[in-house]
Amino acid sequence: MNRYNDFARVYDRLMRADVDYEAWADYIENIFTRYRKNPSLVCDLACGTGNITIPLSRRGYDMTGIDISEDMLNIAREKADGILFLNQNIASLDLYGTMDAFTCMIDGVNYIISPLALADMFTRIKRCFLEPDGIVIFDISTRHKLKNVIGENTFIHSDREVFYTWQNRYIDKKNLSDMLLTFFVRQGGGYRRFEERHLQRAYSEGEIRAVLKRAGFERIDAYDELTFDPPRPDSERIVFVCT
Repeated sequence: MNRYNDFARVYDRLMRADVDYEAWADYIENIFTRYRKNPSLVCDLACGTGNITIPLSRRGYDMTGIDISEDMLNIAREKADGILFLNQNIASLDLYGTMDAFTCMIDGVNYIISPLALADMFTRIKRCFLEPDGIVIFDISTRHKLKNVIGENTFIHSDREVFYTWQNRYIDKKNLSDMLLTFFVRQGGGYRRFEERHLQRAYSEGEIRAVLKRAGFERIDAYDELTFDPPRPDSERIVFVCT
């Protein structure tokens, strides 16, 4: 997993233009209602700068946010009081007690490259940290998106404060998306340059279902992004709900 580091400073600025976090918080609450869950303790995995953790906290949930990047967590802590943010690799999760619900949104699972590590994480959640009537909600960027939409493409963003290029390479034999981001961020009278490299695994729906079944989840549902419709072959994001 990439630790983001310098990227943490520009993450919110860039992501808020592409992701409606309040809509995701609404959707998560709609899932709770649909599955007749009323969680109190909720753990948000790969929480980043808290863009989903904080809206859920404002809606009354007792939130814990976990991320591998201390830089991202420091920004989250600046934005919110009263939320426990823990610096951990979610693939080796270690909590002090159990939770009523887990969330992991906007590609967190894709960053777990090893299927064995992914299976271990979900097994630990199910057996050690999830209440018996608990619920797990997470999403993935689909293989279609990482291979055919992002694929071998390069994307460019430019505004007064940030210029970046996002170069992508899809490694078909390993089902990996290799992303190289080069940033120029305004600093003083000039710009500072830095790079970020990210690897994401393109899991299929079948692979995710198999991992979850081995972890012990009895009900596994999959939906197209922000809906309760079944995923399509061209879906770019799939949401899984597990109980």
